[in-house]
Amino acid sequence: MWTIIIILLVAWAVLSIIGFVFEGLLWLALIGIVLFVGTIIFSAIRRRAGAN
Repeated sequence: MWTIIIILLVAWAVLSIIGFVFEGLLWLALIGIVLFVGTIIFSAIRRRAGAN
């Protein structure tokens, strides 16, 4: 489970960086940031619930 979360976090970070580098793709950066934060919140909730 943690491997998938780490891969997702890296993917969202890369999307955000690409979006900020190319100004025409700012929407991609915003989507990447939202998904990055969502993944962190999801993993925190699962950790507190004790699910593996």
